[in-house]
Amino acid sequence: MKKILILLSFVIPTIVFAQKQLSGNLTVFSEDGDRFFLVLNGERQNDKPQTNIRVEELLQPYYRAKIIFEDSTLVTISKNMQVADPSDNRMMDVTYRIKKDKARKVKVNPYSAVEVQPDFVATENVYVHRFGHIGGIGGVTQTTTTTISSNTVDASINVPGVSMNISINDPNEITTTSTTTTTSTNSSSSNTGTHTNQSNSDNNCRGWAMKQADFSAAKKTIDDASFEETKLSTAKSIAAANCLSADQVVAICNLFGFEDSKLQFAKYAYKYTIDPKNYFKVNNVFSFDSSKEALSSFVNGE
Repeated sequence: MKKILILLSFVIPTIVFAQKQLSGNLTVFSEDGDRFFLVLNGERQNDKPQTNIRVEELLQPYYRAKIIFEDSTLVTISKNMQVADPSDNRMMDVTYRIKKDKARKVKVNPYSAVEVQPDFVATENVYVHRFGHIGGIGGVTQTTTTTISSNTVDASINVPGVSMNISINDPNEITTTSTTTTTSTNSSSSNTGTHTNQSNSDNNCRGWAMKQADFSAAKKTIDDASFEETKLSTAKSIAAANCLSADQVVAICNLFGFEDSKLQFAKYAYKYTIDPKNYFKVNNVFSFDSSKEALSSFVNGE
């Protein structure tokens, strides 16, 4: 029995240590401050474009990454990003840097790779997301601070033959200054999207649709994607970063080869449309009545 206990005392710490080393982290930052969306293995990591993104709890040695820039004139980057040390497959804390050359061509290259630090806390300017977690993307926790100070009343008493200065602390006169902030969390979007009844007050866009030149560049970026899934994720990223008209949604839907992709994007893009009253036009892109009915039910919150 003693031999068994001694053996377990060595095995258990080893297992615990190994578990702590199972996941790695990936940071991607833009040296020139260009904001972007990061997609890993088809899953978008941020709902709003950022300049510095850290993704934690990565379990695979490498990921297929796409970097889609908010500036549609910058070409989308596709690259395999290594998270594990290739010599022993040990998970690392890896950083990649995005940088433009003199011709404004963007490139992403490895910048550093260090041991994973279990208690590491990213700085405030870094957008942090745990890979595979739905909801809580970029969650930011803020605190409430209250400062209390008491008022002091100074008084002078002058009586013939007596002069006196006194200070009185009045417990009923308290000045309280409170600064209250809230906890906010951006939730991520699934492939099919979720929806409650989208009235005008819920719509995310209050402005102009994309300019024609920008929209043409965006369409080309979507159309150049080799796979339907990549086209869909790129289109969603563009919709989330811009406002679209119903006609522009129609034009993007027509870039897809599958009915399901058209329906997924049509649902997703609804909240980024400046003229939801014209969304009936999108029904014309579908070949099947079932798709038209599905979109109508979605728009009506059914």
